[in-house]
Amino acid sequence: MADFTLEEYFRSTYEDRILVKIPEREEDHLTPATKLLEKRREMKEVEGALVAQKEEFTMKMEALQQRREELERKESTLKESLLKFDKFLKENDSKRARAVRKAMEERNAKELKESEHENLLAECAQLEEDKARVSELLSKHHKFQQYLDAVLELSDEFGEIREVTLRYDTLSATYDDLLTNESNNQDTIETSRQFLAKFVEEKQNEIMSRNNQLSTMQGQLEKSLSRTVELESAWNYTQSMAASKTLELGRIRMATHNLFNLISSQQRMPSLDPTDTPNQLDKIAQFILDLSSITTDIKRQEGISQNTHT
Repeated sequence: MADFTLEEYFRSTYEDRILVKIPEREEDHLTPATKLLEKRREMKEVEGALVAQKEEFTMKMEALQQRREELERKESTLKESLLKFDKFLKENDSKRARAVRKAMEERNAKELKESEHENLLAECAQLEEDKARVSELLSKHHKFQQYLDAVLELSDEFGEIREVTLRYDTLSATYDDLLTNESNNQDTIETSRQFLAKFVEEKQNEIMSRNNQLSTMQGQLEKSLSRTVELESAWNYTQSMAASKTLELGRIRMATHNLFNLISSQQRMPSLDPTDTPNQLDKIAQFILDLSSITTDIKRQEGISQNTHT
């Protein structure tokens, strides 16, 4: 029903105007040939301006090239002067560096000798201190020597003091090993206990996390199912609307094509592809604008004629 309404609207609005005989008014509109000549004249003016600009650009480029060559010559001369000056500076720097290096080497050698002398003096002082300290220790430990000598006299198991000290070192090392093993065993038991407690805690946390993830995924699944139903409903609605719009577009294209055929039959326009609706609408719009302009001119002329007769 919509296509017939649109077609009837265009027919009722423009059919009488389309059938009006257009008067010949060459003085109000330029002919296509005149317009073509005018466009050619404008193109020649533009081409002339472009040629002039091109010549001016060529002259400027030649001047710039000459300026560039002159700058390159000056730059080459300046580079040669800089190279000579740089060579002179490098030779002077080399001589000065050798002198400074020699002075530094002599000063460093002197400082090294002084430092070695001070180190030897400090080492001698340290040796004197060590000697005094060892003498003091010998004096303090002399009573232990007397004690060990008495032990050897009373004991038949040991023949030398070295055997006593070795036996003491063995018993002391064994005692230290026992203490170390005991400490290691306690550390191992405590580490195992902590590992077990941590393992149980981690597994409990993991179970809780898995339960939370399962609950979250269950909620997401329910939301996804609900969303799927909504999307399916929206898709069905979109397909229904697309079919309706496609039908409406077909009706509009049919009405446009009929109106274009009506205009082209009056104006002897070249035929267009029936599916080329945009170009058909452009032709119809242009025709309506031309017809409106002609109608306005006719009404104005009629008004002028009535005023003249009056």
